[in-house]
Amino acid sequence: MNSISPAKAAAETLIRLDGVHLKLASAAGIVNVLRGVDLSIGQGETIGLVGPSGAGKSTVMMVMAGLERPSEGGVRVAGHDLVTMSEDALALFRRERVGIVFQAFRLVPTMTALENVAVPLEFAGRADAFERAEAALDQVGLAHRLTHYPAQLSGGEQQRVALARAFVIEPALLLADEPTGNLDGDTGQRIIDLMFGLARTRGATLVLITHDATLAKRCGRIVRMADGRIAGEGGL
Repeated sequence: MNSISPAKAAAETLIRLDGVHLKLASAAGIVNVLRGVDLSIGQGETIGLVGPSGAGKSTVMMVMAGLERPSEGGVRVAGHDLVTMSEDALALFRRERVGIVFQAFRLVPTMTALENVAVPLEFAGRADAFERAEAALDQVGLAHRLTHYPAQLSGGEQQRVALARAFVIEPALLLADEPTGNLDGDTGQRIIDLMFGLARTRGATLVLITHDATLAKRCGRIVRMADGRIAGEGGL
């Protein structure tokens, strides 16, 4: 029987959450949002993260991105210990390693499609920011929309701009939170096909939060959450 050495296994693990708890203050007192999450995700995997509203799915995504610090536990992503990193170091980590696609698109309304996609590259000091942004928009079929503002684009086109912005940095990790929630069925299907295709081409790890069982089943693994915990894998 072939076995994977511990060193190789560690090299292939992109995300590791160990005993992650997150407690947040509210008007009603302390809320236990995450209650001991343990999860390992390999490089290049596609993960469907499912569960009822309030299960903690979006919070886990925020922890993976370094946007939320756990109250307890360990978080390692792409070889980085996110728990011990400064806010500046986390911002740099996200800029270089993580692409995020939100349900609400989150485009800057006063910027053109090209400018929206170029933003993360400009922050990174890339001299070729606009050339790379144009190539990314061409890859998602929007080469003819470079100078259009978000208000001049359809919902599907806005989400394609958001997808181009997420992939333009060539991230090791792509996080998508209900990316088709504001789109009609046909448009959403095209966005998902594009997202999976880009992730496969780039070798990125994709973590997809969804309530859509059909969409979740396209992922290599399904991870179920309930009440701030991992409730199991597979099946819906």
